[in-house]
Amino acid sequence: MKASIASLSADSSNGRRQDCLNLVDGAIGNVRELSQLLRPTILDDFGLDASLRWLTERFQERTRIGVEYESDFSGRLADQTETHLFRIAQEALTNVARHSGAKQVRMRLQSDSSEVRLSISDDGTGLIGGGNGKQKGLGIVGMRARARSAGGELMVLSREGLGLQVEARVPLRGPTDA
Repeated sequence: MKASIASLSADSSNGRRQDCLNLVDGAIGNVRELSQLLRPTILDDFGLDASLRWLTERFQERTRIGVEYESDFSGRLADQTETHLFRIAQEALTNVARHSGAKQVRMRLQSDSSEVRLSISDDGTGLIGGGNGKQKGLGIVGMRARARSAGGELMVLSREGLGLQVEARVPLRGPTDA
């Protein structure tokens, strides 16, 4: 489409032609960014820790909400498990930006001999009415489903006005790795 528009003769509608080219360039950029966010190549190349670091840096740039990231995990997990944890983090950060009013987020990736824990907490408003992790927002439902697909569980802790914490725990060896 861009090549076809670019090959049009530069006549009196040159301004319209340039607008079309700019729209196509914007659409190409959006598709590239979306494909990176679905399964960023950094996840394949460098693993979950580097991917989460990249995600938090991009989130800070985009939202101006501070993120403190800590990790003691440098290993690799099954591809699907890494993708699930990445997408849980992505959804949690999206929820922070959209709903929390937070100024600061803390993300931690930790492991021990049996499991990997990803926790994301913020200093925002928390869930209305407090919350016991049983809210049925689609974002939370999706995060819970991803944690279960990785053989783990998702917990959501909130006190109204005191922020929200999402924690995913998955086995070090995924359900198909055991």
